[in-house]
Amino acid sequence: MIKLVATDIDGTILPPSGEFTPEVKDCIAQMQNDGIKVVIVTGRMHQGAKRIAERLGLNTPVVSYNGGYIKAPTGEVLYEADVPPKYVGEIIDWAHKNDVHLNLYADDILYSEKDDEEIQRYSRYQGLDYVVKDFSEVSWDRIHKLLGIDYNNADRVTGWVNEMSKKFPELYIIKSTPYLCEFSTPKATKACAVRFLQKYWGLKKDEILTIGDQDNDIELLKAGGISVAMGNGTPNLIAQADYITDTVDNNGFVKAMDIFVYNKEAI
Repeated sequence: MIKLVATDIDGTILPPSGEFTPEVKDCIAQMQNDGIKVVIVTGRMHQGAKRIAERLGLNTPVVSYNGGYIKAPTGEVLYEADVPPKYVGEIIDWAHKNDVHLNLYADDILYSEKDDEEIQRYSRYQGLDYVVKDFSEVSWDRIHKLLGIDYNNADRVTGWVNEMSKKFPELYIIKSTPYLCEFSTPKATKACAVRFLQKYWGLKKDEILTIGDQDNDIELLKAGGISVAMGNGTPNLIAQADYITDTVDNNGFVKAMDIFVYNKEAI
């Protein structure tokens, strides 16, 4: 019996249109009514993820920053894993030298050094405010993550992941979309978050279903007793999944819940 569904947001329950389908909203509401815990586990910053949780009427903790930050509905911080200042400075130096647009997330505030196309597009899609400020003037004591962006060249972003993973094996560096390169710590993965919640609620692994679509969801899938990849998932993710459902545009999330939570036959 599934007692916890840990789901990614973008590309999993939320299509590119930015609007949830009625079927997804009804499915999540039904699971909550049936006592099943539904938790969003996302690379988004907390303030943005919280708004998604509110739109869905969720009453569970919100997992943001790829698992680096878990906050209860009461406002209590349950878990936090920040990027050490030493690495923050080195990543910023690398970005300056290589003309990489970088987002800096400090104490759940989004900073950018330039008011350019990348930050404008990113903030517009996620409905976020941001502050333009030199990173040297921002405290590095609570950096939840850094994010490199290039909306025009996905191959360049892949190159960043490969290059920086070799340079900083102590960090967790992953693509969350083809155009976004995430920098955090190995303690800030979606698997870390799900395992924390598993212990927090006293659950067994086989009582947990995890579902996602991007490479940063590979860790999420590893933490589930049942792991589901969206039909629009990356090849790397699909290779890790127990089951491949339909795409986000075709309510793949709902179809997976029908099978594994409600034991309905696949259509």
